[in-house]
Amino acid sequence: MVRAILIVMDSVGIGAMPDAAQYGDEGSNTLANISKQAGGLRIPNLERMGLGNAREIPFVSPQSNPAANYGFMAERSKGKDTITGHWEMTGIILDQAFPTFPTGFPDDFIRRFEERIGRLTLGNEVVSGTEIMQRLGAEHVRTGKPIVYTSADSVFQIAAHEEVIPLSELMEICRIAREMLQGELRVARVIARPFLGEAGNYQRTTNRHDFAVDPPARTLLDRIAEAGQKVLAVGKINDIFNGKGVSEHVSSRGNDDGISKTIEYLRRDDPGLIFTNLVDFDMVYGHRNNVRGYAEALEAFDARIPEITGILRQDDILFITADHGCDPTTASTDHSREYVPLLVYGPKLKQGVNLGQRACFADLGATIAEYLGVQPLENGTSFYTELKGEKQHD
Repeated sequence: MVRAILIVMDSVGIGAMPDAAQYGDEGSNTLANISKQAGGLRIPNLERMGLGNAREIPFVSPQSNPAANYGFMAERSKGKDTITGHWEMTGIILDQAFPTFPTGFPDDFIRRFEERIGRLTLGNEVVSGTEIMQRLGAEHVRTGKPIVYTSADSVFQIAAHEEVIPLSELMEICRIAREMLQGELRVARVIARPFLGEAGNYQRTTNRHDFAVDPPARTLLDRIAEAGQKVLAVGKINDIFNGKGVSEHVSSRGNDDGISKTIEYLRRDDPGLIFTNLVDFDMVYGHRNNVRGYAEALEAFDARIPEITGILRQDDILFITADHGCDPTTASTDHSREYVPLLVYGPKLKQGVNLGQRACFADLGATIAEYLGVQPLENGTSFYTELKGEKQHD
């Protein structure tokens, strides 16, 4: 029985790509800048695996005998959002970025949307979600008007207090928005952003839900499912792919819970792919420019890596990567156009192989497809043959 385990550290970029300036992200380097500003990162397991070998990170030392194989990947698709990154990992290259709305959504759309949902709205701004929640939360509670907003990403976000607009109604409002946002308005995601609390102390809950568009073509997930193997999804993976190709999914309440759910799946006997997204790096720390919190989240993830590697079976392969950057040390609170790290470990694999700079995220998916013996992807170059054989180091 062969299995691949793919863990995406959401937003953990490893340096600006050559075209980063076109996205306003010149100089971004999520991992390096966090380590520099935090005075170092206590991530001994990622360090031993070769994270510091992949690219230079202050205070993260390169290893002479890395325990894993290492490299980094460039994003070929246009964009720097979650869906674009995850889709590219599974074989889809987007030639055109999803639309963004730097001045808010068109007034005529907002009016039609309000008519459909039977409520007026607040906001329609390009703004940080936590900021607009605090600023307009009290008015929302008083009037029952949901708060709508966007960011530099291709998203339409709808925030509501759970005691004012019940979760079931908020989800239906989001489904209506998803149905209406087509053509030139076809954003990558509609996101439900429920919150609780009182004026001055509103807090998001963990009941977020993403409503994505369908992938435009068959992905790695579809190929695995069609081959009779399982795709077990943890966190927002199911939302990102709109359920396409997913055999079974479980939500997670933060990184720690996501890791625990991944371990639960690892204890089962299902051939195929375990696909996990750890969203806290991005949602809780990156977008809020919380450097210390981001550093601590990296350290907390690192501390649990032995739990994962310790129960891998002989034919398992673990991949650790990211989908984009979100450098909390910059003035921006948005995603950043960055390379992403690539660490690959398996009990039967070589160790210490420098996989170099991969031309696209799809190289990872192509590798998983080859290893699992499913139909090859249309994009990406597998590096599985570079990893097969006797270990280079003991």
